[in-house]
Amino acid sequence: MGKNLIQQKRGKGSPRYRAPSFNYKGKASFSRYDDGKAISGAITDIVHSSGHSAPLMELKYTNGEIGLLQAPEGVKVGDQIEVGTDVEVKTGNILPLKSMPEGTSIYNIESNPGDGGKFVRSSGAFAKIITKTSEGIVVQLPSNKRRIFLPECKAAVGIVAGSGRTEKPFLKAGSKFYAMKAKNKLWPNVSGTSMNSVSHPFGGSSSHAKGIPTQSARNSPPGRKVGKIAPKRTGRHKR
Repeated sequence: MGKNLIQQKRGKGSPRYRAPSFNYKGKASFSRYDDGKAISGAITDIVHSSGHSAPLMELKYTNGEIGLLQAPEGVKVGDQIEVGTDVEVKTGNILPLKSMPEGTSIYNIESNPGDGGKFVRSSGAFAKIITKTSEGIVVQLPSNKRRIFLPECKAAVGIVAGSGRTEKPFLKAGSKFYAMKAKNKLWPNVSGTSMNSVSHPFGGSSSHAKGIPTQSARNSPPGRKVGKIAPKRTGRHKR
């Protein structure tokens, strides 16, 4: 009997798994304006977007551009944010990594110069500049892993606001359901052995423990390639 797994349903592109991006306030990224001169922007509002875990600050730049960016801790409406190579290293300002001293807390780091920021964007997150080498700027990410970035990649100074978000319990399953629904995430996550036989290769038999091996061959077809993929060994590791 055919089994359509969740990841296969997602890949189909049906509305059930499509992100409701029309409810999002917009894309949070740096200004694309870059001619080597420093510009500044005023924080006109701090907004909530269901597509972002952190509060967003609305910036109105001196060149007339309006953009969104993750708000750092300690800023308020009316504050000025500066963007440039030689601007002051203070909370909210945006500089290239080469212009920041070692030990600076940063967020929204560009993967490539000009892409608007890809790393360290969730609430309460921050990275630290460890050292500067001939290969690039070594940055310690929130996962404690270290990555080398190009010196021209920009980043914002500070810590992303909303750090206490994960500490507040949901208390009810319904609250978690609606929080996940805002981003169109499938919840709750159910194990394959607890599903019906039509929903997963491990389902059926009126029980969640069926003794079906979780290893599958490297060349197994889609739908059966679940569990441990071509494991070298299985079972309990005896010391």
